[in-house]
Amino acid sequence: MRIGIMGGTFNPIHYGHLVTAEVVRDKFKLDKVIFVPSYRTPYKGRRDLISSSHRYKMAKLAIENNGYFSVSNIEIKRRGKSYTRDTMKEFKKKFGKETKLFFITGADAIAQMPKWKKAKELPTLCEFIAASRPGFKLRKLPPRYERHTRLIEVPALAISSTDIRKRLKRGETIKYLLPEKVERYIYQHRLYL
Repeated sequence: MRIGIMGGTFNPIHYGHLVTAEVVRDKFKLDKVIFVPSYRTPYKGRRDLISSSHRYKMAKLAIENNGYFSVSNIEIKRRGKSYTRDTMKEFKKKFGKETKLFFITGADAIAQMPKWKKAKELPTLCEFIAASRPGFKLRKLPPRYERHTRLIEVPALAISSTDIRKRLKRGETIKYLLPEKVERYIYQHRLYL
């Protein structure tokens, strides 16, 4: 099996995340993509970060019509800060050595990989797929990581969770930036307002 693991805060999940996952799934012939909302990321502040249960529920709503997608609460159940190494080790244990794992994230995050916790171990656990906006130039990575990293351009990455949160605070529309069910959930629970 070939499985993509897409980690992130998904605060909130939007079409940029979904298009990225689908383009990567198709291009790299993945059997499935698992979205993994973090409980708390070590690299972003907590400002504007809503509860992990809301982010998990929105991710479930967003992927429900794609049979190749699923959502895992592995990091939420673990609590505390979420580190890629720990999550990939758990998935490796769950799926076995025969399964090839791909960690999907933004190219901007990949550029920081050498600074991640126990980063030297990561290439033994998975391959990396760095999604970027058209025209983005990935900073040169050390050879240890570069050999295990693929860059893919995804046009829909111009959508960002930060922009969606700002639009909500300003009372602007978020229609067509994320799935309708996620939009309804946000308004129903008065998130980010």
